[in-house]
Amino acid sequence: MKHTIFTGAATAIITPLTEDGVDYNAFSDLIEWQIAEGIDAIVVAGTTGEGSTLTDEEHRQVLKFAAEQVRGRVPVVAGTGSNDTAYAIDLTKAACEVGCDAMLLVTPYYNKATQKGLVTSFKAIADASTKPCILYNIPGRTGCNLLTPALSELADHDRIVGVKEASGNISQIAEEAAVCGDRLDIYSGNDDQIVPILSLGGAGVISVLSNLLPRETSLMCHKYMEGDVKGAREMQLKYLPLINALFSEVNPIPVKAAMAHMGFGKNYVRLPLTPMEEAHEAKLVEEMRKVGIRV
Repeated sequence: MKHTIFTGAATAIITPLTEDGVDYNAFSDLIEWQIAEGIDAIVVAGTTGEGSTLTDEEHRQVLKFAAEQVRGRVPVVAGTGSNDTAYAIDLTKAACEVGCDAMLLVTPYYNKATQKGLVTSFKAIADASTKPCILYNIPGRTGCNLLTPALSELADHDRIVGVKEASGNISQIAEEAAVCGDRLDIYSGNDDQIVPILSLGGAGVISVLSNLLPRETSLMCHKYMEGDVKGAREMQLKYLPLINALFSEVNPIPVKAAMAHMGFGKNYVRLPLTPMEEAHEAKLVEEMRKVGIRV
């Protein structure tokens, strides 16, 4: 079996922003709080971190800052995927150089590669990386679904060690688990499917929810893995209304609002994203309070 980057919960962490750029003071506070709360890993500059609208300089600096702030206490996974393979290779090399522990590589968006194109592209990025890579399958955003035969071929690559599965298709994920076995760790990419994917042998979750509840999201995973299936299931269902509120608008709009209410930076997202609608935000705050989050 390949080296597992983490088990449990990794936070797909927000990037606190202002009109003037990245708020590194808020980012530092958030990273420290996540670690103090027992998070298992941190994913930087992914979808939730607004990697798509960070400038190239910001993207590289955010990765460097996170690696230096964490100082090896938990794994730092760098979002370095792109629909431009050459750029993804360049960004991956930079992330390796600044001390990130692994890469998260999204399927190419908009240009919608064939399965052969996906395999060829991911292999090229992994060949250029000195660190392990987690693939990211989220067809609802990219218009591109990484299918099991291609994933199985990629699982043979020494540095491709996992997949973040956000297809929402449990049947597909079960097939992946059956075919790829110990060659690939599967992480839930949807917070409402943490326990279902753990039941298929998943290694954990790359989570939006854990921005708000790092300790609890990690505990949900570890309860399941330690045999407390009932306890994990109860947590999954308890937090389902909050999870639904966190996805009532496109991610990361709601989580940015939630974290601002908790004191971690401004409620600021970059265009084409816009701040959360008032009615949705009121419902989000209501669900946060129900689970004991002070807002």
